Amino acid sequence: MKLQEISRNIQPNVHVELIDEIGDSHHSSSYETPMVEGAFDLDDTDKKKIISYHFSEIMKTMGLDLEDDSLRGTPNRVAKMFIDEIFSGLNPSNKPKISLFENKYHYDEMVLEKDISFYSNCEHHFVPIIGKAHVAYKSSGKVIGLSKINRIVQYFAKRPQVQERLTNQIADDLKNILQTDDVSVLIYAKHLCVASRGVKDDTSETFTAHYGGVFQNESTKAELFSALKNC
Repeated sequence: MKLQEISRNIQPNVHVELIDEIGDSHHSSSYETPMVEGAFDLDDTDKKKIISYHFSEIMKTMGLDLEDDSLRGTPNRVAKMFIDEIFSGLNPSNKPKISLFENKYHYDEMVLEKDISFYSNCEHHFVPIIGKAHVAYKSSGKVIGLSKINRIVQYFAKRPQVQERLTNQIADDLKNILQTDDVSVLIYAKHLCVASRGVKDDTSETFTAHYGGVFQNESTKAELFSALKNC
């Protein structure tokens, strides 16, 4: 089917203005990552084949020549990247295995893991979100390996996201694992959907925070920000 025929068969969407407004305001409509029933009925191999086919159609629609040596393998590369890398956090089977340890040294002050680098992707435009997360908690009798905190951040980042949801998903998962509400997550991030399109502002950053349990106290919050500033 030629491009002219395809364009004639596309039905106008009466909600285009609303859809654009949601995307440009980076609004999230759900607390959990929106997933359809049966999202994992297909195995990863089949998903890659389907994504590769549809991405090749996108490239053809844009007028790109898939016979060119540089472009010929792009649909397969994109499919592999989507499933195995940047969106691998969609699959619960990729969730990191977490081991807890007894707090035998009776450390009852704040534990802070700062400057955790992550790469995610805006769910509205599928372009990168690049940022750093700071995660703090107070032990309820259990402690977690520091590298596991990084892995939890990466797991929830590797899916189409909005920053507010990412912040809460990390916090809620750690609360469940550590069996305490005393968890705080702070995220600073640059959104390429703001920097490279739309308003094209490449200097702004977005800050989001979750303060749970004792971190809702102003004194504990002040201690957290002091630690971030000084260490």
